[in-house]
Amino acid sequence: MDGMYAEDGQNASSVSVLNIYRYVYFVIIFTAYVLIICSNFTIVCLIWIHENLHEPMYVFIAALLLNSVLYSTSIYPKLLIDLLSEKQVISYSACLCQFFMFYTFGSSEFLLLAAMAYDRYVSICKPLHYTTIMTKTTISLSLILAWFLPACHTLLPVLVMVSDDIKLCDFTLKGILCNNSLYKLYCESSQALTISGGVALINVVLFPLLFILFTYSKILLISYKSCAEVRKKAAQTCLPHLLVLLSVFCLGSYDIIIVRMESDFPKTARLIMTLLLILYHPLFNPIIYGLKMKEISMHLKRLFYSSKMI
Repeated sequence: MDGMYAEDGQNASSVSVLNIYRYVYFVIIFTAYVLIICSNFTIVCLIWIHENLHEPMYVFIAALLLNSVLYSTSIYPKLLIDLLSEKQVISYSACLCQFFMFYTFGSSEFLLLAAMAYDRYVSICKPLHYTTIMTKTTISLSLILAWFLPACHTLLPVLVMVSDDIKLCDFTLKGILCNNSLYKLYCESSQALTISGGVALINVVLFPLLFILFTYSKILLISYKSCAEVRKKAAQTCLPHLLVLLSVFCLGSYDIIIVRMESDFPKTARLIMTLLLILYHPLFNPIIYGLKMKEISMHLKRLFYSSKMI
């Protein structure tokens, strides 16, 4: 199981197109990766430096942006190497490692958004108890759980894949990364993989999603009955989270429904959706939080203004 397995399942014509424009694609992907690292770390550093941003809401935002960098790092370095290589190959162990990191950090986003939703719920619906509920211990446990739970759920199918009970019958992975499409390479479907995948989907996607919808419905109800100031506060702090949640859910649904269920989806559309899956969140998150969160936006304006003065 230590051989090399092709990542590119395209036909000869598509491979030739890749060879012709490989340096163009490399520059685009490399630029995107640099932007992801710089934009996310800029906001993380601002939150770290400024004491007025040392609040639970901003701590969770920093964790979400750091998670985006880790998520991107599990994909982009290998993708950049492939673009400069004559043949796109990856070892089985490296593929499983990418699979583990991709789904661990991808699933963590749902749990981090759930923690942020709970923070907003307590802040708006129970403001008098906010400091006693959202303690450092609560924040630390939420962050640990957001990364530990997905890691445990993703580790189980990886252990099944490395066991001798499951065999590979195909060595061509039709995609640009090791995601659910890896399941199609096995000789027969594994009940253990199906069950573990279903349990993981419920625990790290469905439950957090239902929890987020519940908390925001409560926030919406309280805000509707409150004064204009409360409604304004709710809109300013909750709208960015809802926008991020919507994009995460839509692209996550593609990975589950289209890839895992082996849906009949055009090859070009599949490639576009995969690129969106690895580009959109890491680039979108720092933009939406940098523009929509008032305190972060203010510090960003000061940062860019001072840099222009220099």
